[in-house]
Amino acid sequence: MTAPTGTFAPRPGSAPLARQVLAQARIESVLLLRNGEQLLLALVIPVLVLVGGVTGIEHLDLSLSHSPVDELAPGVLGLAIMSTSFTSLAIATGFERRYGVLKRLGASPLPRSGLLLGKIGSLLLVEAFQILVVGGVALLLGWSPEITLRGVAGAVVMVLLGTAAFAALGLFVAGALRPEATLAVANLVYVLLAAGGAIVLPAHAYGAFGDVVVWLPSGALGGGLRECFLDGTFPLTQSLVLLGWAAVGTLLTMRTFKWE
Repeated sequence: MTAPTGTFAPRPGSAPLARQVLAQARIESVLLLRNGEQLLLALVIPVLVLVGGVTGIEHLDLSLSHSPVDELAPGVLGLAIMSTSFTSLAIATGFERRYGVLKRLGASPLPRSGLLLGKIGSLLLVEAFQILVVGGVALLLGWSPEITLRGVAGAVVMVLLGTAAFAALGLFVAGALRPEATLAVANLVYVLLAAGGAIVLPAHAYGAFGDVVVWLPSGALGGGLRECFLDGTFPLTQSLVLLGWAAVGTLLTMRTFKWE
């Protein structure tokens, strides 16, 4: 009796790395958007800051070089990117370490490099959704960005470098501190940078302190996006600042991050 052929052909082994990374990015994105606290950080707070800021500036009749929505919209996009790539990533990764999720994933066919690529892919997917939502609300409020090839290219570079810088710093915090401390530090840094880091408001709004905040990752991201959408130019200085922060954060993370 001969065994049937062609009916079942098991092929044990892991899926290609690209498919593993895409699957990990998808599940990371779904889990983030299902979490009420993370959704609050990712979408609700940026939209409230945008609408409240535009309404408040118009009500107080403050003098700005551009319309309130044109001035605030790029910074709020930067705030949304910071909330996802720094605060949400740090908190989620910290508790994944606490509950052994990273340790178990490290023992799966998905290599650690694939896990990191999956997290990065998740950040970019969520940020694309944030840009659509926040940008859509800004357009409804009358936002009219200066669209040029250099400006659009600069905005893409700002998003990528801002994500890299804040993600590296977020992983550093998550790897160096206990989860409870990570939760406190990530939220505190988020509030401080949102209020005083020149990400929502331009650096000149902070007086003499503005000369300092432009060198923070928040100031570089907010200032760079404003330069892209207000002037239609490529923000070279801000790109270099974010690149430097990404390098520093990556080095710190490599030296301190623990998977369990």
